[in-house]
Amino acid sequence: MLNLPEITQLQKNLPKSQIYKKFQLNNAQQTKFDLDISRIDIVNEISSRTIPAIRVGSKVKSFYVLSVRLKKKIIDYKNIERIAKLIPQNLVFALQFEEEIQLAVFCERMFTTAWIPEAQVQLELQGLTFDEVWENIIKKIEGGEWDSNLSLSENIELKEKKEKLQKEIAKLEKLARKEIQPKKKFELVSQKRNLEDELNGL
Repeated sequence: MLNLPEITQLQKNLPKSQIYKKFQLNNAQQTKFDLDISRIDIVNEISSRTIPAIRVGSKVKSFYVLSVRLKKKIIDYKNIERIAKLIPQNLVFALQFEEEIQLAVFCERMFTTAWIPEAQVQLELQGLTFDEVWENIIKKIEGGEWDSNLSLSENIELKEKKEKLQKEIAKLEKLARKEIQPKKKFELVSQKRNLEDELNGL
């Protein structure tokens, strides 16, 4: 799968009942989970055992690829987060719906790619250590710009701060357009500009 070496391949089913039990999901939560997900399989092990050319990292020793077959394309990603928290390993999710795949990874938050035709999806293993490989996978899946001078956690924190500012700017812009009173409108526009300056400074 994902054009990974054959030696990394596994075929281990992860029963949904284990997830229900682990998280003590109530009937409504189990129903939502079942509406989204058809089947979960561990399909690849990327480790020094399967790929000895990559050295064990100080933080990342290995990671696994999970195939998650979906019943529909638009899902609640909290269900994927539950799987990530159930398994104490670094995981890459290959979410599959019909003939397309969306890659996802949970690292402090969920990152996903666009939907890609299954035949075109590849997971590149770039780096000399598993720390480097794992970080490059997260960057590739997220798809945005990363500051090489910052750590992975610092980059994620910065991205979250930018997203929060962007949402607040959009909210103020919407309020300013609707505001009739000139003084109040001016205050909203001023707040918006201050946040834009803060965003540009990041």
